[in-house]
Amino acid sequence: MDRSLGLLLIVIGAGVVLVGIGVWAGAFGWFGRLPGDLRIEGERTRVFVPITSMLLVSLVLTLVLNLFLRR
Repeated sequence: MDRSLGLLLIVIGAGVVLVGIGVWAGAFGWFGRLPGDLRIEGERTRVFVPITSMLLVSLVLTLVLNLFLRR
């Protein structure tokens, strides 16, 4: 195994821990309530389609992966 793979796994793990602490602390209360996130509530049904939130996640992941994987 390559040592850089181990370092990458440590960095990813630290990132997951930081995001988990942020979620636990309530720092992401706005996530899922952005303009463009569809929320349809009926009498017995609820449908939630987080279009804008998932576009934001996709953009952030694309930027982060491009920074790490650029050679």
